[in-house]
Amino acid sequence: MSTYDAVIVGAGHNGLTAASYLARAGKSVCVLEARHVVGGACVTEELVPGARWSSCSFVQGMLRPEIVEELELARFGLTSVAPDVQGLGLWEDGDHVMLHKDVDQTLKSIEAHSKPDGKGFFAFGARLKRFADLSRDWLLSDPPTRSEVFARFELAGETELLNEFMLLPAGDLLDRYITSERLKGYMMFLGMVSIWGGPSTPQTSYVYGYHACGEFENVFGRWALPIGGMGAITAALQKGAEHFGAEVRTDARVREILVSGGRATGIRLESGETIAAGVVLSNADPAHTLGVLLPKGRAPGNLHETAKAHDTRGSMARIHVLIDELPHWNGLPARGPHHGAHAILNAKPALYEDAAEAQRRGAFPDDYVVEALIHSVTDPSMVSTDGQHTLLLGVQQLPYHLKSGTWDDHKDAWTERVMQIVYRFAPNLSGHVLGTHTITPLDLERTYGLTGGNIFQGSMVGLQHLFSSRTAPGGENYRTPVPGLYLCGAGVHPGGGVTGAPGHNAAKRVLADWDGKAATVQRRPGANKPLVDQLLDTEFGKQMGYQVARSKAARGITRLFSKARK
Repeated sequence: MSTYDAVIVGAGHNGLTAASYLARAGKSVCVLEARHVVGGACVTEELVPGARWSSCSFVQGMLRPEIVEELELARFGLTSVAPDVQGLGLWEDGDHVMLHKDVDQTLKSIEAHSKPDGKGFFAFGARLKRFADLSRDWLLSDPPTRSEVFARFELAGETELLNEFMLLPAGDLLDRYITSERLKGYMMFLGMVSIWGGPSTPQTSYVYGYHACGEFENVFGRWALPIGGMGAITAALQKGAEHFGAEVRTDARVREILVSGGRATGIRLESGETIAAGVVLSNADPAHTLGVLLPKGRAPGNLHETAKAHDTRGSMARIHVLIDELPHWNGLPARGPHHGAHAILNAKPALYEDAAEAQRRGAFPDDYVVEALIHSVTDPSMVSTDGQHTLLLGVQQLPYHLKSGTWDDHKDAWTERVMQIVYRFAPNLSGHVLGTHTITPLDLERTYGLTGGNIFQGSMVGLQHLFSSRTAPGGENYRTPVPGLYLCGAGVHPGGGVTGAPGHNAAKRVLADWDGKAATVQRRPGANKPLVDQLLDTEFGKQMGYQVARSKAARGITRLFSKARK
């Protein structure tokens, strides 16, 4: 029987991140992945012959730059590129907005759509950045308690900021800053990711803020595409972990977590092989780890039943479409930088509410908001034939359980329904589709190991699912009630998305426990508000900041800031 300091269940990006930090600390580590490929939901696969795809997660925006630097992911092969046009909101009549790398172009695009909303968008962005500045350090630390969260914002004189980006419904938040219903719908999308509810659901503003607070190239809010797809991230993590001595095995499905004397002592594979370890970390979700892998007789109290009741409602689906002609989006040139953007089609607040109502009934609404990204425009290596492209589509707010049948029964008809929506925005595509591959909520569970098809491994709506409450039932931090068993996936603090933070934090917690430390190091920002934020709180400052942002001078400021941070 093989013996390691740590064995990790699942080679998703968080499991590999944890493995990298433990291996760098000199620990012997074995990572076990059920599938034939590492990555979990952060993976690149040939889903349609002739093209490679980011199967589930598809952009690099939330991956913490501290982790990229500390684990030397560039050294181990990660290269990413940020498209010049970052976002596109498109409506059927050709009306649109674009989010550019350069803020002045973004504001001008928004004002061409809705003149009053340039200033509102700028004010909203300033508030969002202040929220990120106050909460960023918690991403890479032991989770704070709810009292600590509230106290920090109160000490900083920002109780209303906390209300805006943590407690309000996403719809109410945007009502404060934006007048255009269409622009609200476009911006609202990030608050609707894999949730059970809609724009009027309380605390969905946090889902928005959590997603929007990423950065790339040291620029707040910017995202990029890894060359080779999202699997390039996990490939770099794997190479780095193996370089420092970790062993990563695929086609190694874990049957159960072994417990002896009340402590986790290793795992047993489906093959019957057993592997002993000082500690076990699970990248699987809490429901699967504690409700399935942990034998019922070995779980203390009613942990087994409590874990199975873990809230995993709220899912989404992806359709991967191989095309031999770029979409001619309504109202836009047949080819241009907008083809590299993350596009949101048909964004209207009412459609999100319709989706939420249908979700509660286990049904499908009449119309959808659809996201679209063409990775191959930025990274031509994703296709094997010139002229072909990878169009990835996504739909949020989907139910896992349907009132009639399963997703397998409805997959083909649902795919066609979504494609018909896309054709309304790019009629030329109807004759240029070479193949499709759909990943439903059921597939997310069955193929990618996400219980209930929830990409966050559990709800992120509501304070009862966040911070120190985002842990194993009956556990604390990254520990479970079973000594020696830890969680390192998205089901623990700070949550979902390709951040690497849960894996980083769980590894630091294991190392701290081995050293007998009470807590991992937490960086605490000062409560004093920076001068620029104080200025932006005044009417004069808002006007001045907006005028600077709208000028080309803002580009130089952004680039100087980026250079200074490197």
